[in-house]
Order: sequence, then C-alpha cells, then structure tokens
Amino acid sequence: MKKTIHCALLALTIGCSAASGVWARCADHVPQPKPQNTARDVVGADLDTIQERGFITFAAYEDFPPWSFEQGGKPVGVDIDLGRLIANELGVEARFNLVAAGEAHEADLRNWVWKGPVVSGSVANVMLHVPYDSAFACRVEQVVFTGQFHVEDIAFADRKAAYPEDPPVPAYFRFDTVAVENDSISDFYLSAFPGGQLAANVRRYPTIADAMGGLARGDTKAAMGTRAQLEYGLAPDLGLHAPPMPGFGAGTWTAGIAVHFAYRPLVYAVDDAVVAAIGDGRLEQIFNDHGLTFRAPELR
Repeated sequence: MKKTIHCALLALTIGCSAASGVWARCADHVPQPKPQNTARDVVGADLDTIQERGFITFAAYEDFPPWSFEQGGKPVGVDIDLGRLIANELGVEARFNLVAAGEAHEADLRNWVWKGPVVSGSVANVMLHVPYDSAFACRVEQVVFTGQFHVEDIAFADRKAAYPEDPPVPAYFRFDTVAVENDSISDFYLSAFPGGQLAANVRRYPTIADAMGGLARGDTKAAMGTRAQLEYGLAPDLGLHAPPMPGFGAGTWTAGIAVHFAYRPLVYAVDDAVVAAIGDGRLEQIFNDHGLTFRAPELR
C-alpha cells in the first residue's frame, strides 16, 4: 500500500471517533483557500468539456498492485479497469497518469485533483482509489469524495501448515514471525502492540508483494496488510483471514474517488457510473478477473 494511504489510515486509526452528523464533524473546521484562478488545463475540466474533447484523465498510484501498476508498458489493475468503465459510461477515452504517492493524503489531492504539482505535471479530472472518511472530507473542501466502490480491511495471510487448526491472531507473533510492508499501518500496529512485545518478530519488506514473497518462501509464518493486496499474492498453501485486532481503530474503510469541487456534474456522472457497475455486477467481475473478492459498500 502506498505511503500516503498509510498516513490517511493512521489518521483514522488514532482519531476515527467522529461526532454524529456531518455538521458536528465539520463544526471546528477552518475554511481553506480555494484554488487560484488558472487555466482550465491546470485545474481540470467540466463534464461538457471532457465529452467534447473525447477523453478523461485519471490519476492512479504507481507500483500499487493489484490496484494500479505498469505491465508491459501499459497501466493495468482494478483501478485502471474501473477508470475505463467510467470513461465508457461517459462515452469518452480513458487516459491514465500513474503518480507517486506523497508524504500525506492532502498533498496528493492538492497535486493531482485541485491545484497541480509544483514541478512537472498537471491535475487529472479524476483521482482513483482514495480512502474515504467523512471527517477528512470536511477538511479538504477543494475536493468532492465520491464513487465509493469497495470495502477494504486489514487482514493476515498465513502458512496453512504452520497453523493447521486455527489461523493466527496478533498475540501469536510474540513467538512467530510476521511479514509487513515497511512503514505501513500494519508495521505501526504490530510494532506497538502490546507495549512492543511483538516488535522482534516483525519482518519488514519494501512492499506487500515482497512481504507475500517472503511468506511464500517460508521466511515468515504470516503476513499482515490490506486484504486485496494479500489476496493478490496468495498461493494454494496460504490462507487469508481477518481476526479481531485489539486497539486497531480503523481496520475497515471504503475506497472511493476524488473529483475537483468545482465540477459537480462530473462528480454525479462518475458516481452514477460506479453505482450502476455495482448494481449490475460489472464491478464484481473486474475484481474476479484479478483474482480478488469484491465487497460492495452499503447502498447510499
């Protein structure tokens, strides 16, 4: 999982007890500066412009399998297929910009949705795979969070032979080794739980894919990460489960889409496309095509 998404999830983990009602969540919000007046190609385009020119641009994270990554010189993944589905609903071509994750979620939204990066590049019309949190949405008012399409959670993969009866829970890693992506929410959780008792058995890898490779080789007995990324790396001798995790404040969240606040018709069109694809099974088929289990969010 990309570092910026870890930051967003960490924020949810330590502060997800939001007050009831959107106005209560936003009561202490201080309005942010709106985007400066610049050319349309910098701050995005409205739905009519997109349809007239015949293409829509999407920002998606690079090196983020199974969601978005490059293969054979072309962007592939669940998010890429979702982008193509949205573009098809709008009757236009999908174009993708695979972007590096920044240090914070707000920075990515600023760079790729509402303002543009300081050096090189410009905003996209739509940013894919944005973790949704209503309190966070209050703080980033230059962006509309829409198109919630999948429920994600944190899970464990394990070697079935190592746990023939019951799959492991976090306390097992006082004695057993577990693989994580370095500086991920899983790394933070296991290293701190409880009082650092598990830290010596945490094995850190550059990515979740590398962590799953270590598990497959037998370097560790388990791996912790986001369910879809673990599932993408499963082998027949590996299991997958999500046990209770004491002290984990936000083990489940919803993935969605971000659009510039000024383009409400585009927001509605994107959301309608996602809702339709959930309802008729096309989105579930995309997940199946990538060997993943689809979990639809609650109907809005």
